[in-house]
Order: sequence, then C-alpha cells, then structure tokens
Amino acid sequence: MHSLQNPVEDIWLQGKNFLREHWYLCKSFPLIKKLFMLVTHCQIFEFSKLNMYGFFAKKPKLIPT
Repeated sequence: MHSLQNPVEDIWLQGKNFLREHWYLCKSFPLIKKLFMLVTHCQIFEFSKLNMYGFFAKKPKLIPT
C-alpha cells in the first residue's frame, strides 16, 4: 500500500523505520529528533513516482508537434 503514498510519506516512513531498527540508540527525545533529521535531511531521495507531483510533474506540450 505504501506505493500509493506521496514521496513525502515515503521519506517519513524511511525515517521511522530507521528509528525502529536503531531503537537502542534512542535514549532521549532530543536524540531521537537528531537521528530522524540525520536520516531524512542528509541523503538524496530518488522516487520513480516523483514525476506525478507538483514541480516535478510532466508538463503538457503547449504546441502539438
């Protein structure tokens, strides 16, 4: 079902999954926040469905060829 989510939801899911896998590092909320930001802000995400949304959406041609 997560394939129907928009790319932002996929990023949140990756961050949450990282925290679930590394729960033993989560000693305090400030540390959890830093870990989440590290995972979500310090990488480049590539989503095949990105072209379906906003700025990345394919624009129709104005002049037919």
